[in-house]
Amino acid sequence: MMTEEPRTGDRYHHGNLRAALLDSALDVLTEGGVAGFSMREAARRAGVSQSAPKHHFGDARGLLGALATRAYRQLCERLEAVELSGRDVRERVTALALEYVAFARDNRALFDLMWRMTQFDYDDPELAEQKHRALCALDRVLRGTDAAPTSGEDPALVQSYAVWSLVHGYTTLALEGAIGEEAADPLANDLLPAMLQLVDVRPGDPR
Repeated sequence: MMTEEPRTGDRYHHGNLRAALLDSALDVLTEGGVAGFSMREAARRAGVSQSAPKHHFGDARGLLGALATRAYRQLCERLEAVELSGRDVRERVTALALEYVAFARDNRALFDLMWRMTQFDYDDPELAEQKHRALCALDRVLRGTDAAPTSGEDPALVQSYAVWSLVHGYTTLALEGAIGEEAADPLANDLLPAMLQLVDVRPGDPR
């Protein structure tokens, strides 16, 4: 039976097998999509036994869930890094929307996985925390960084959900080639800024 001790050429160091398996899983996901995902192949690419992923993730759903959680965390980090100072609310929303689209463009397989609710435990606490964190990144743009924290049920988040839905819808359609066929890069299309201009976004709007 193979152990988790480091070997020359392995993709992980002692104690980092979980991260190495996530990296291998991402490779498999990128090449074959969710339908073609194999936990066995992820283990093979990480250079460990087929039973090794079960110790860390349980099954393929657990591994995909951990990968989705990491994807949400990466998205949040990018959204939170957007420079907001010196911009009005429309400019802030547009900047955040474009970063959202850029993340999806740069991580097609991960972005697809993030919304496959039947492929993993969508109510996992850590995953739920990162999903809410993403919403908060948009909410602080709309309501201000000093706005009171809210839960996912708060009516004050209605506008944030609406803008997120618009941006996500555009992103999904653009990546699928349903719109903007003349611009392969969804960031090169001026449709999203035009759509955002139609949204009545105002700081502190209670709607």
